[in-house]
Amino acid sequence: MATIYSHSRLSSFENCPKQFEYRYIQKIPAASEGIEAFVGKRVHEVLERLYLFVGRDQIPGIEKVVDRYHKLWEETYDPERVRIVRENTPLSYYRQLGEDCLRGYYLRHYPFDESETLGLEKRVVFPLDDAGEYRMQGIIDRISRARDGAIEIHDYKTGARVPSQRILDQDRQLALYQIGLSRQYGHDTEYRLVWHYVAKNRTCVSTRTKEDLRKLRSDTIARIDEIQAATDFPAKKISLCGWCEYKSRCPLWASPEEVARVEAEEAEARAAAEEAEAVDDSQLSLL
Repeated sequence: MATIYSHSRLSSFENCPKQFEYRYIQKIPAASEGIEAFVGKRVHEVLERLYLFVGRDQIPGIEKVVDRYHKLWEETYDPERVRIVRENTPLSYYRQLGEDCLRGYYLRHYPFDESETLGLEKRVVFPLDDAGEYRMQGIIDRISRARDGAIEIHDYKTGARVPSQRILDQDRQLALYQIGLSRQYGHDTEYRLVWHYVAKNRTCVSTRTKEDLRKLRSDTIARIDEIQAATDFPAKKISLCGWCEYKSRCPLWASPEEVARVEAEEAEARAAAEEAEAVDDSQLSLL
């Protein structure tokens, strides 16, 4: 099985098989992203940079952290690409939201000596089965070793909703990361799954038993088998449709004429890009 799966890949199929088809089978590139995702990326980037400096014993002041956030915003914000889905919500609200998230996190965790950072934005690739046929991957926001020796797997969330403890105790993403990290840090090591809901300035923690992880492996393998066997990918209307990058072509939201128009524009753009690439190649051959 050549495909490497991820939590987001599995979630896409579960949420809407049609989105999964567009994103992972047809590999249609996203033409836009929601403002929430944009803010989340900037906050993640700043926190990664913050912990890099902490590791060098060079803790920046809060104003420098906030200033870096606003510089990143100015460098990366594209009004043609970033969408605001919620009506009557100004751009300034989201920009301030990111700043508030960072200020709250900084004040809550300063001087950042609760644990030793072992990895930042670390990619992990690991098998779910002994034969290595079912492989997973993911990017971990931060890995640390706490004072009591436990390995902590951190995830930053900028959304407004904080799930219940019951939901967190069933979370798949960080538990999968624990399976991956256990190959490096040991299966008998204590692990903690830690979510930082920075918009609410709350930290939530969960742990898993060996039986929990065994069942997670089995359930994830079963889900992968289901995806591999799928031949039909129906669209589903869910609460997240407004943020989907493929809504303009979705048969549940767009008319056949609109879908045809979007596909024609994309085909034209691809043809123009291929033509430009061919011209570049021909020019290189003359040098």
